[in-house]
Amino acid sequence: MTTILRKLKEQDYSQWLVLWKAYQHFYQVSSHDELSQLTFNRLIQRSNEMGCFIVENKGQLIGFVHYIYHLSTWTEGQYCYLQDLFVMKNQRAQGLGKQLIEAVYVEAESQKCTRVYWLTHKDNHIARKLYNNIAENVGFIQYRKNIS
Repeated sequence: MTTILRKLKEQDYSQWLVLWKAYQHFYQVSSHDELSQLTFNRLIQRSNEMGCFIVENKGQLIGFVHYIYHLSTWTEGQYCYLQDLFVMKNQRAQGLGKQLIEAVYVEAESQKCTRVYWLTHKDNHIARKLYNNIAENVGFIQYRKNIS
């Protein structure tokens, strides 16, 4: 398979949206169209706060990773939070998720980040096999209180 890993572009919206909705379906959530458009706009702004790499095969987008930079009280540099990672089901087990994560590692290093981190569901066993090979599970548990 010949794939291209690159940054998201404005003309990718319709294909990114298909992936975005498939990702939301995987987690059994959905967001309204206006929020999807806002998210996409934030990802392509190149403001150094949010970013997205995609994997393309023969003109079709087949995977993405979204990441966010933020400051921390624990370091002088920024952290990079890998917020979303998704590869189409029929394209998995080919190393694409690892390539996407490693692209974030390189990008975060270029931005002088001191850490890349992410969350996943405890039952996401297939993804956790990958994550256990490329990062350390430090044992933290997330608590959440939705405000609105």
